[in-house]
Amino acid sequence: MSWEIVIGLETHAQLTTASKIFSGASTAFGAPPNTQASAVDLALPGVLPVLNRGAVERAIRFGLAVEGEIAAVSVFARKNYFYPDLPKGYQISQYERPVVSGGRVAIVVEGAEKVVQLTRAHLEEDAGKSLHEDFHGMTGIDLNRAGTPLLEIVTEPDMRSAAEAVAYARALHALVRWIGICDGNMQEGSFRCDANVSVRRSGDPLGTRCEIKNLNSFRFLEKAIEFEARRQIAVLEDGGRISQETRLFDPERGETRTLRTKEEAHDYRYFPDPDLLPLEISGAWIEAVRRSMPALPQELREKFRERYSLTPYDAALLTESREKAAFFEAALAATRATPKVAANWVNGEMAALLNLCEGDFSAPGVEPAELARLLDLVADATLSAKAAKEALHAMADGEGSADEIVARRGLKQISDAGAIEAAVAGVVAANPKLVADYRAGREKAFNALVGKVMGATQGKANPAQVNEVLRRLLSSS
Repeated sequence: MSWEIVIGLETHAQLTTASKIFSGASTAFGAPPNTQASAVDLALPGVLPVLNRGAVERAIRFGLAVEGEIAAVSVFARKNYFYPDLPKGYQISQYERPVVSGGRVAIVVEGAEKVVQLTRAHLEEDAGKSLHEDFHGMTGIDLNRAGTPLLEIVTEPDMRSAAEAVAYARALHALVRWIGICDGNMQEGSFRCDANVSVRRSGDPLGTRCEIKNLNSFRFLEKAIEFEARRQIAVLEDGGRISQETRLFDPERGETRTLRTKEEAHDYRYFPDPDLLPLEISGAWIEAVRRSMPALPQELREKFRERYSLTPYDAALLTESREKAAFFEAALAATRATPKVAANWVNGEMAALLNLCEGDFSAPGVEPAELARLLDLVADATLSAKAAKEALHAMADGEGSADEIVARRGLKQISDAGAIEAAVAGVVAANPKLVADYRAGREKAFNALVGKVMGATQGKANPAQVNEVLRRLLSSS
């Protein structure tokens, strides 16, 4: 029997409030250490926490986006544990009564759609940060992050491969940015995942899980899960047992290692926070938030599939971000190209160009109308696809409009029938061996002849016309 991997993810999304969840201290990134930790964040004697309304509103937005149940009354609890960067000795979180229960996130893996069910999403405060570098063997503590508002999003153990886990993490990352509750900056720790991984024989009960903490890139998430699954399978096949524990991923070695034995809920001694009243969310508040919501990725994916006949894969790529979806729709509205062609260019050349210059669709460097004009030039055979790609990069470099670049660089495609006939005839006359090979049934010879025609015309001949004329001449005696 084969092994099956079972994965659940816990994701901490830092909310985009200007101040912390229970104090007015700033959440800005990059301040000097310990300059943004207020008396409330440190729980000094005589201070009381006050809940940030903006953090609650963002939790409501998330609950609506994933079709979860938003609690009319939820409760904050103290999660008690001792760690150097936890100044209070406890973390204010939610346990038995979270702000959001249930929900779902749709993912696409290898062209197939799957739904990952959510268990809950709850509000909590972040801890500080331990700094291990440049302290001559000691550890420094920066409490600036203490009290920063987080939404912890927990899935059911629904994923069965590292690829599915990464697809879910990417979809969730896109969603929280889409609805404006998290900036998604993984390098700054605004979006980080913990992966619960176990293995079992197909059809068996769930195995013992290990939690891999603080994975702050999609690549590390994938590699950590793959290594951990291999490790657990090797232990079990050698007759050993898996111990429930918390592990860390070492990206340099590409392996996980033990951090500590896994705590259970009773180890944290949860109890309701005596300084905070239950959180009450009225139906009117929920409806007000609903009215402010943008169209969601799933809605646009369905629209793109139904109205434009795009594949689920194309639609999923186009809805990676609100900016990308808006760029596609604006370009499509301004071009004669088909939706499929426009989608291919946005998901392909535009995305590759932005990746090359480390940009994104919020500031693409090429406006949708400019791409639309380029697609029109390809559609009416003024440009070849290869020349259009060259023009796109020149547009991004600020060389001018598509028409100006085509004229300046001489990129216009040759579609004149007489010129193409002459070029093809010249190549056929100059390459009798390739002609003989083609007539003997060797199709590769035809491709070689096409290449020579394109070379003779400096790549400017219309490929479709070249193919048609060449086949006609070769089929004649």
